[in-house]
Amino acid sequence: MPASFDPAALKERMRAWAAELGFGQMGVTDIDLGAAETRLLDWLARGYSGDMDYLARHGTRRSRPAELVPGTLRVISVRLDYLPAQAEQGDTVLNDGKRAYVARYALGRDYHKVLRHRLQRLAKRVEQEIGEFHYRVFTDSAPVMEVELAVKAGLGWRGKHTLLLRRDAGSWFFLGEIYTDLPLPVDSPQDEHCGTCRRCIEICPTGAIVAAYQLDARRCISYLTIEHRGSIPEALRPLLGNRIFGCDDCQLVCPWNRFARPTALTDFAPRHGLDSAALVDLFAWSEEQFERRMQGSAIRRIGHERWLRNLAVALGNAPADAAILQALQARGDHPSALVREHVTWAIAQQRDKQNAEARVPRFE
Repeated sequence: MPASFDPAALKERMRAWAAELGFGQMGVTDIDLGAAETRLLDWLARGYSGDMDYLARHGTRRSRPAELVPGTLRVISVRLDYLPAQAEQGDTVLNDGKRAYVARYALGRDYHKVLRHRLQRLAKRVEQEIGEFHYRVFTDSAPVMEVELAVKAGLGWRGKHTLLLRRDAGSWFFLGEIYTDLPLPVDSPQDEHCGTCRRCIEICPTGAIVAAYQLDARRCISYLTIEHRGSIPEALRPLLGNRIFGCDDCQLVCPWNRFARPTALTDFAPRHGLDSAALVDLFAWSEEQFERRMQGSAIRRIGHERWLRNLAVALGNAPADAAILQALQARGDHPSALVREHVTWAIAQQRDKQNAEARVPRFE
């Protein structure tokens, strides 16, 4: 640690540097997450983590920052807005069963790279000011309780959907952290402002928000389409609609997102028309096309197999269409048993819809 510097003055300069780097806000907290640890252990005990075994495997390193990075005294928490102004409206895409809905955070460049690079630049700027110090940056890439830390750092409050909320920024933003040994002054948490609102709970397509501030990941569409590696439970498939990567329903209905700020960063602008692409077009991508087009995207991590799995479910949920049925049948002998299973299910759904339409009497 540097021998001498003014922590309070340094913190204020850091806020200015963070703003220059495009961060919407910066706050500082201590590392006491005792209450959050109790809630985390209870959540894990309920089985809500599904097959995300790593959440338990990391033990207390997630809730005790100094165990993850020895010497940590403070956590610097930042937010980076990501909602692209030029993207198709989410509700418009969700209401068109033949188009694919991709969570707005994943339309552009992989946020891990964007945020991590800017956090490193912020840390380097501090080094230029005071000399070398101990730090490590994180962006949703390690056992870090980023929402709990952001709450303690005064960036907002945890909403009933479990995401971080701000009165003047909603929830369309990423969070990042710098663990450090710098004894910076800490910020105070904000008051909560969800009140009696239950819109996020009531809109959830699969009922994953089982109670206020309680999310059962096993039913969450983001978990099912991204984290879950196996077969999507058949009872939940119709509830996914046309959501092929993630879900934003709870954010789309949140009143506080009236105040969300569109990002000024071109990194998060939609690529390959993913803000309103046709399901059939995406389903036709070969593995080579998927790998090439998703290079530098957060979507690439699920791989082509799960990409096709998710799209097959969405195509099964789409309105009856001969072109959709033909596209599904073309994948009927796919080498992956996982893909074949979901394609078979989707074909059955499409045929049932077409048969139902054929039985409807027509009066001319």
